[in-house]
Amino acid sequence: MPQNKLSARAHARTSAAALEGNLRALSRRAGVPLLLPVKAGAYGHGLDVVARIAAGHPDVWGLAVATPQEAGTLAGLNPGKPVVLLTPPRPAEVPVLADLGVRLPVASLEEAENLPPHARAHLKVDTGMNRLGARPEDAVRIGLRLAERGVLEGAYTHFATADEPDLAFAWEQFRRFQQVLAQLPPLLAHASNGGGILSLGALPGMGLARPGLASYGFAPAHLKDVLPLTPIMTLEAEITHLHMARAGETVSYGGLWQATRDTLLATVSLGYADGYPRNATGQAQVIVAGERRPVVGRICMDQCMVDVTGLAVAVGESVRFWGPDSITVGDVAGWGGTNEYEVLTGLGTRVERLGAE
Repeated sequence: MPQNKLSARAHARTSAAALEGNLRALSRRAGVPLLLPVKAGAYGHGLDVVARIAAGHPDVWGLAVATPQEAGTLAGLNPGKPVVLLTPPRPAEVPVLADLGVRLPVASLEEAENLPPHARAHLKVDTGMNRLGARPEDAVRIGLRLAERGVLEGAYTHFATADEPDLAFAWEQFRRFQQVLAQLPPLLAHASNGGGILSLGALPGMGLARPGLASYGFAPAHLKDVLPLTPIMTLEAEITHLHMARAGETVSYGGLWQATRDTLLATVSLGYADGYPRNATGQAQVIVAGERRPVVGRICMDQCMVDVTGLAVAVGESVRFWGPDSITVGDVAGWGGTNEYEVLTGLGTRVERLGAE
């Protein structure tokens, strides 16, 4: 753990080996290279950490982000891979992003006409998500205009239900996308998210796939056995204080937990401001000195308390909140009444992101 005088007290470590293995497996199943989504700080894992790992991976074609700000940050990291922006920029941002080499989403003739001649565009087709993009009946005209201008590089759509057991609508979306592609010149097409890769497998005519949370080791329950994906993050925080709560005393706000015996408590430097769910109060557990121990009392903004009675622990030692072979992110999400996406992307800036072999 870093020992400089002002170092962070909570750390999220990303396993390069686990990420590389996930990407390899997903690319093999999709049958194409990957456009790896690294939006929202690489799903909470740290944009710079994940970009460095992905930069050298042979199965990664490029990196995808959700906002112009993320695109600018990623371009500044010089990942050595194309950067694709998936959501519309403001008109004034278009030339800036084009100058950085960022691939731009286009979903209207106006956007197509406003692209600089050196831009590279990915036509966004709305096949049923009803969030962003051009409807299929309009997308062909827009795509042909982009091709006329010499700026059309790719086209993409997004599955709304590919992670659900019923795949009928996912296949219908793909059919609509294929109909658009059939009327355009050859380009780099991409549709499958992680759910699509796992449930639909290799799709004809696609040049890329975009596995989001699956890249980081997570799959819907009914798809977990399709590929051997490994969660890549271990979250730990330091013990900052040890003290005894006497029998009958309460702990933390609201006095929700009362000691039934003299209890040795460790105060640990992670709380809901760091993204650990406050709603996990009363259910959360952690790993201390190799043992699973309960978090007691209400989870606070900056810290939480753990029953460490009978353990040989000291201030400065690490407590594990989740990791591949212990408590999972899914466990924490369940305790907090949320999902893995929210837990991971909710990790705050006080949690230092670190890479690991």
